Amino acid sequence: VRIVNGSHPAEGRVEVYYNNTWGTVCDEGWDIRDATVVCRMLGYSYAVGAKSSASFGEGSGPVWFENVTCDESESNLIYCSHRGVGVSSCGHGRDAGVVCYDYHHSGHSNVTVRLAGGSHPGEGRVEVYFAGEWGRVCEYGWDINDARVICSMLGYIEATHSTSAGFGEGSGPIWLTYVRCSGTESNIASCPVSYRWG
Repeated sequence: VRIVNGSHPAEGRVEVYYNNTWGTVCDEGWDIRDATVVCRMLGYSYAVGAKSSASFGEGSGPVWFENVTCDESESNLIYCSHRGVGVSSCGHGRDAGVVCYDYHHSGHSNVTVRLAGGSHPGEGRVEVYFAGEWGRVCEYGWDINDARVICSMLGYIEATHSTSAGFGEGSGPIWLTYVRCSGTESNIASCPVSYRWG
């Protein structure tokens, strides 16, 4: 597998080499889980974007996969559910693409966080400073492991619990959605997320 035609090496149209021929993947059913499998095949940690409608230009050759459904545990796109190799009614106007998270070249390997709206300094709504602006973190998937990373970043020993919208809505852009930290990361920017930086 390879990605081509992006503005940097970590993004582009997905192309698959099969039967001595490079072809593409149809965007029918294409999502962040499918994109993550491709990104991991290429040595990246995960995907931050699953692109559709030939976002990175139309490819050529056969459309090798359609209706790809991965659960992120697969080591190769071929192991994901799909209609069958070469079974597709898609044209290249629906070529799928990915944006992979490249920790070392993202420029966002570390971000600043703060807590706001709490009754004392050790509690509050999580806010992230990025691109010169304080923004929010969406509550979807937020759990104690995510809270542990934030507390560690702020110099606290442990998070006692996590909550959703318990400290008001806040304002500004939503910088991170569906954060999935293991709890051991040194910065929230290192955690897998479904959508990053707006």
